[in-house]
Amino acid sequence: MEILKHIGSNRVLISDGAWGTFLQKKGLQPGECPELWNITHRKDVRDIAESYIMAGADMIETNSFGGSRFKLEKFGLADRVAELNRAAAEISREAAGSGKWVLGSVGPTGQLLLMDEVTREELYDAFREQAVALEAGGADAIMVETMTDLEEAVIAVKAARDYTRIPVFCTMTFDRLVTGDYRTMMGISPQEMVGPLLDAGASVIGANCGNGIEGMVAIVREIRTVHREVPVLVHANAGMPVYRDGETVFPESPEDMAIHLNALVEAGANIIGGCCGTTPGHIACLRKTLNRE
Repeated sequence: MEILKHIGSNRVLISDGAWGTFLQKKGLQPGECPELWNITHRKDVRDIAESYIMAGADMIETNSFGGSRFKLEKFGLADRVAELNRAAAEISREAAGSGKWVLGSVGPTGQLLLMDEVTREELYDAFREQAVALEAGGADAIMVETMTDLEEAVIAVKAARDYTRIPVFCTMTFDRLVTGDYRTMMGISPQEMVGPLLDAGASVIGANCGNGIEGMVAIVREIRTVHREVPVLVHANAGMPVYRDGETVFPESPEDMAIHLNALVEAGANIIGGCCGTTPGHIACLRKTLNRE
């Protein structure tokens, strides 16, 4: 629980940036399993984790976003959940060293309760399996992220809280509607997620992906209308993606992103990092800007 003491010390902490695009730059091919790289390309995965530590991050995630049995079975790896998740946490733990924190990344399963593709019990067991392995590998907290279905998020948080001794963080992904409101793909607002996630046992809540850092300001403000004290984490994209010259790019430079740092802090964010399109350069710029404040 030491990480929660630091979060509660009135310091703003810096998290890491994108992993998926970084893995692709390292050579991950379409159709490859990112989590298998924890075994086959351990050095490359560690290089990513170390680059964010060198950029000034206080905490880094693990290469385990798609590490549930439901995602891994698509690669014929459902029987290696414990091995791949534990390795992910071990790599980030080695890279973080002392005085830095490791967040064990847990993403959505891709299975819809609404469509009866999975049962609540199956989801719970899958999240339990992943969280236990991440803790065993050295994670300081479980990072349930990129959730759109509040019920799935609640199940993930409960499973991690029931079967590990470490804090659980949870972020959901919100899109901005034409009305200016923010909702997940399943119609959940930032306000609506707060109570259920806290009741499930989340120690830190927030938002990731879906928006650049400017859009995250409004989301944090909305969370703060419901709860003034809970720590809030934000992992923002490097702007909204655009299709340019045959590829999808994220347009915000490190400096563009850092311009909005102060507004995000004033809105009530406690931990700030990056998601899609962000690089060690973005994290270094956030750290430098924060240190000047």
